Amino acid sequence: MKSKLTAVALAAVVVAGTGATAIPASAATAKAAPTRCHTADLKAGFAMGDDAKPEMEQSERQTQAYIWFTNQSRRTCTLSGFAGVDMVGAQKTDGTWSLARSSEKPTKMTLEQGDTVGFSVNLLPVAGSTPQKEKFVPAKFLVTPPDETEHFTLKWPFGGQILKQDGATHPGTYLNPIGL
Repeated sequence: MKSKLTAVALAAVVVAGTGATAIPASAATAKAAPTRCHTADLKAGFAMGDDAKPEMEQSERQTQAYIWFTNQSRRTCTLSGFAGVDMVGAQKTDGTWSLARSSEKPTKMTLEQGDTVGFSVNLLPVAGSTPQKEKFVPAKFLVTPPDETEHFTLKWPFGGQILKQDGATHPGTYLNPIGL
């Protein structure tokens, strides 16, 4: 209540001192726009519903995995852009693969407390008979929310392997912005 009175009193002083028209009290006490979500505000995971699971058993076409963020804070916050996603491989030869971004344009998403938003990762699965040096076997995903440095470590629950294209200009495995 004290800050509300201070804002109204300040608006009255500014108006009286400048000869400007009065500012309504509701404008002087308007809520600030939500700021971006921080890693500590969120929890993350893979979407596990039947419609959301990637088809890793096939190798004829791309498939998608979905990762979600839920606002677990008590405030409204926003997410915009691309998460950072590094896949950590299960094979000694896999290493870590930082996924490229799609050309899709991000939009700002506003998350109230408890709201969830996701994004998709396009994957290019390969057959188990593919030579080891040509396949990447995911073990973990390190997922960093946009504009953050702290990440979530998500265990890859879907099995399968992906065509190794970590040096490709236009790989078949890449990520989309938040909301897509």
